[in-house]
Amino acid sequence: MAGLGSAILLCRRLHTAVSHCRARSGPEHRWITRQRNDPFVKAAKVESYRCRSAFKLLEVNKKHRLLWPGLRVLDCGAAPGAWSQVSVQKVNAAASDPSAPVGFVLGVDLLHIHPLEGATFLCPADVTDPRVSLRIQELLPGGRADVILSDMAPNATGIQDLDHDRLISLCLSLLAQAPGLLQPGGTFLCKIWDGSQTHCLQRRLAENFQRIWTVKPEASRKESSEVYLLATQYRGGKGPVRD
Repeated sequence: MAGLGSAILLCRRLHTAVSHCRARSGPEHRWITRQRNDPFVKAAKVESYRCRSAFKLLEVNKKHRLLWPGLRVLDCGAAPGAWSQVSVQKVNAAASDPSAPVGFVLGVDLLHIHPLEGATFLCPADVTDPRVSLRIQELLPGGRADVILSDMAPNATGIQDLDHDRLISLCLSLLAQAPGLLQPGGTFLCKIWDGSQTHCLQRRLAENFQRIWTVKPEASRKESSEVYLLATQYRGGKGPVRD
């Protein structure tokens, strides 16, 4: 009987292993293959960034110069911390350059974020919660950020229109808090999945900022609807400038 029990257990293990391999042969297998072949994934490992998204912010910053020493940065949806890494470097938040002004980086996310030298993390926390907003103001020097970054995204349902609408709503909720969080003249960068409601967010940004760009970094996969909206020269919640 003991031999029969061992044989049954072995068969079950083999069945589990085969089932697991079959499960990996579909979308998960394609994802793993894509990750292995992705040059930005490889570069992130070489440069010690926490994930490939670091290169999206690096590219946008290189073209539009959002970040420089001394700035205060609020990184929303910060986990696992790659954008905070870039921000710490660019604003000199870790005081690595003694000759340059020292900036400040505050990352916020619902998920846990491992500590990072030069950054302060508030997690788990919902940046759209007014109580969290008050805590953010307490942590930011002077109570305001010079730059708000958002790489936030809701958990995807796989229904493209629904996911798009939910992400736009998330960005609008963050933008609604800008009067209490963003310094006049400041910058707002947010990720969206492009779709039918993109113009609503663009319109709201145009009401509150002087200049708006739609940016598709090279590190954003071509097949993805992901784009970034960049808004600069915040009017401080005063609304459109009239001639």
